[in-house]
Amino acid sequence: MKFDGVLFFPVTPFTAEGAVDVELLKEHIGSRLPFGPGGVFPACGTGEFHALSIDEVRTVVAAAVEVVAGKVPVVAGAGGPLGHALAAARAAEEAGADALLVLPPYLVTGPTDGLVAYIEAVADASSLPVIVYHRGNARFTAASMAKLAANPKVIGFKDGLGDVGLAQEIVSAVRASGREDFAFFNGLLTAELTQGAYRGLGIPLYSSAAFAMAPEIAKAYYDAYVSGDEDRRNALLEGFYAPLVRLRDQTPGFGVSLIKAGLRLGGLPVGSVRPPLVDPSGEQLVELKAILARGYELAGR
Repeated sequence: MKFDGVLFFPVTPFTAEGAVDVELLKEHIGSRLPFGPGGVFPACGTGEFHALSIDEVRTVVAAAVEVVAGKVPVVAGAGGPLGHALAAARAAEEAGADALLVLPPYLVTGPTDGLVAYIEAVADASSLPVIVYHRGNARFTAASMAKLAANPKVIGFKDGLGDVGLAQEIVSAVRASGREDFAFFNGLLTAELTQGAYRGLGIPLYSSAAFAMAPEIAKAYYDAYVSGDEDRRNALLEGFYAPLVRLRDQTPGFGVSLIKAGLRLGGLPVGSVRPPLVDPSGEQLVELKAILARGYELAGR
């Protein structure tokens, strides 16, 4: 499976009554496709997977598959309690997804052998290939990832931990296993801020929550990144991404909340985040609006 472009993680819009707004979700995804995402990842972190029922996962993924219509891969989230993860995997397959992003198991921390067994169980639950998400209580070693790479259904590794030494060991171990079709992703929050370093590790792909909110800005950064225009890339980092990260770090969960808020500021009424996440305050919205205005200026919009 080939990914070529910014990896798009859509939000999940909710109505005032709290239901998934399917038509608005389709509009959200469809409006971003002209900006050339390399893949669409519905019902994942930015899409509030943690707050979705299995029926909602199926609904969200089916809407994404319908809109994307085979243009790029659709990778759905699966994770949490093992039973929920297995059900999410089956629901995503039924909805027509191309692959799964396996998020960490719920709460408990197990040894690496247990994590490997968790990934393998999710992989066995459907015919879909899986991408390992390395973050939180799902911390893999180079040896465990080499073991997983022996399974042809495991096709990728997304690093959300930020231990660059360990990430380099994992990249090297998977490559030494002979897998040439394995995809490596930078999955840190606001990954644009660290992608310059991750490229040097042999991790060329990255997830972009900002793409969901402001695709013009995210695409301008990506174009500078792939063309080697370091002056423009650094200008976008300093003028948009660094201030966005400072605002994000004010409140836990703002990696999602700010994206939804930015979409609302742009005229797409995607609703609030579900608990335990919270929406930005009025003052934070003013700050976000100014950050976006500067980002659009730098992107040439």
